[in-house]
Amino acid sequence: MSPDQHDGSGERIAIIGAGIIGCALAWALAREGRRVLLIDRAEPATAGASFGNAGHIACEQLEPLPSPAVLRTFWRELTLFGGAVDLPVRRWVALAPWLARFIQAAFHQSRNTPALAALVAPAANALEVALRELARPELLVRHGHYVLWRGRHAAERAAHTAAGAQALGVRTGPAPRELLQAVCARGGTGEAAGLHYPDSGHVIDPRQLAAALAGAAFQAGAEFRQAEVQELTPLGARIGVRAEGRVVPAAAAVVCAGVQSQPLLARFGVPAPLTAERGYHLEMPDAPPLIDAPVLHANHNIIVTPMQGRLRATSYLEFERHGAAPDPRKIARLRVRLNALGYRCAMAHPGWVGSRPTLPDYLPGLGRVPGEAPLFYAVGHQHLGLTLAVPSAHVMAALVAGRRPALDMRPFDLMRFGRG
Repeated sequence: MSPDQHDGSGERIAIIGAGIIGCALAWALAREGRRVLLIDRAEPATAGASFGNAGHIACEQLEPLPSPAVLRTFWRELTLFGGAVDLPVRRWVALAPWLARFIQAAFHQSRNTPALAALVAPAANALEVALRELARPELLVRHGHYVLWRGRHAAERAAHTAAGAQALGVRTGPAPRELLQAVCARGGTGEAAGLHYPDSGHVIDPRQLAAALAGAAFQAGAEFRQAEVQELTPLGARIGVRAEGRVVPAAAAVVCAGVQSQPLLARFGVPAPLTAERGYHLEMPDAPPLIDAPVLHANHNIIVTPMQGRLRATSYLEFERHGAAPDPRKIARLRVRLNALGYRCAMAHPGWVGSRPTLPDYLPGLGRVPGEAPLFYAVGHQHLGLTLAVPSAHVMAALVAGRRPALDMRPFDLMRFGRG
């Protein structure tokens, strides 16, 4: 690409990816007076998990998923046995390196938990502060969330989970009797137990949240370009962003492109072993909630969140290729289970599938590419993209500005996976 094909000034910071992470970072940088160019092939937060997530601000999820306990019991959660985890046999060879790293990470959960907890624990408070600044506090509801169990061992499971939460310093309390009675009446079961997590919260519409962050960034001078980024190239002390035949020079660039981040970082020797861990949701317009907070039906791994004008039910952990067609059997099974739980889920209610970009140790990748290139990354937020958007934006804004972030960034460096 010749220099005369370059487009615009190189003083701006290019953010590749307009999901919730990219939108939050655009806002964090623009509010500091930096020139920002947000680039994505889709409008901000209109695709992927940033649009279709459960809306839960999960500040209780301090532990990364890989653990010895998961290795011992994961088979019970496979869809083959009625669970929510789908690991297709035809994908085993392609997933083998990722799964090997997952197994390795399982034996380092205790080491990785403090790193993840430092980001996750303050997330709801950080979002609340951000939304007050954006004059959109109504987007966040701080009623906590509930986890419910049914059947003969419900009380035992609730007690075990409460003990684990207490060991991590996570506050819980018993679910109210009225909620448990409603669950039993709707689901036709005589036994139920549950926990309330008072410090979490939920958003009434994930897309509106991302739009509020992006809108505040644009109001502060950020720009958006709808284009697909094919490549990043060093341009001396700058970065060239090649998109649709033109090279956009930037003073720095941040890769926030989800599962599509891997090839953009690979040419710089940075490994990003991301997989598309897909989730499904169904929406139930005008359906009344059990309570004004997310409810996790633990027996079925279904979380139902009250959103603006609807309920959204989210489930499944599907290790399928990014871009593969949705599995209609999962939507059908989710609909059947929701009806069995007492929700009115008609055949006409739409289904959705989207990819959660996940690294094998379930820690996000946050950092700077080694060397002189002013290239950064914020990738691999797994199920916690919505939760970690604002905390990640704060630490990445500090890194881009050359400031020392408020927490130790070494556990999030992608070079922990070796050279790409």
